[in-house]
Amino acid sequence: MKIGFIGVGNMGLPMAKNLIKAGHSLTVYNRTRGRAEQLEPLGARIAATAGEAASGVEALVTMLADDNAVEEIIFAPGSGAIHSLPAGAGHISMGTIGVQMSCRLTEAHHEKNQHYISAPVLGRPDMAAEGKLFIIAAGPGSQVERFRPLFDVMGQKTFFAAEDAPSANTIKLAANFLFTCVIESLAESFSFVQKSGIEASTFLDILTHSFFTAPAYKNYGDLVAGGIFEPAGFRLSLGFKDNRLLIDAAEEARVPMPIAGVIHDRFLAALAQGMADLDWAAISRISYQEAGLVEAAR
Repeated sequence: MKIGFIGVGNMGLPMAKNLIKAGHSLTVYNRTRGRAEQLEPLGARIAATAGEAASGVEALVTMLADDNAVEEIIFAPGSGAIHSLPAGAGHISMGTIGVQMSCRLTEAHHEKNQHYISAPVLGRPDMAAEGKLFIIAAGPGSQVERFRPLFDVMGQKTFFAAEDAPSANTIKLAANFLFTCVIESLAESFSFVQKSGIEASTFLDILTHSFFTAPAYKNYGDLVAGGIFEPAGFRLSLGFKDNRLLIDAAEEARVPMPIAGVIHDRFLAALAQGMADLDWAAISRISYQEAGLVEAAR
């Protein structure tokens, strides 16, 4: 399949590599050109603009960091991808963006007789490299099936959420919220047991070999217990962005989410201490600081 791929950061780069290895023809654009050029030896063509990457393709895959990046890449006058994506082609948005932005994309692509599929992912860069992401796809069912071969290359399982594309973004934001709740609850629990003279690793071993066997507890438990926040699998600044998107969407839906407010303040405190580029599990340091287990960053 002829594919335009925009956004080759920590997640997008391995996803694009897997598509190339599977035999698909990729034209790649990234605002930092050097990232895209890493794919040139594998056979990718490097585009000078987002519009060029979208020209003449069957599918445009975007893996963009936030709504501002989507605004620039898709809607920029003249050079935006929506202006050159062919009628009948599909835009598959795989980054974590806001529900309202997803609604806007749905309407804008419909007006141009293009298809829009929202397909955010669950997983970290190592899972992306192995083609083991979990993909949440929403949009016209026929189009989700049309592009399922691409999803099968990038992920181990694709969930069809709904015909309404923004539903996938709602699910993704809710899922990321649960991850942050896991991180925060682990941090508070570890603080408690450590202040009581029990090693966090001992407590974690008991948890993950009894009733808390989910990968989220094991993987984030290891990071929090070990204080391992570099290299970042998912940057704390992006986690803060996702928390804001969740709160905005919940406000629009008139759904109180008080724990989301607590998580917001954890992110804000961590950002204030210069942790933006650490893994988002570093919000656990705030609980540790409040318990007197570590000093605040200077």
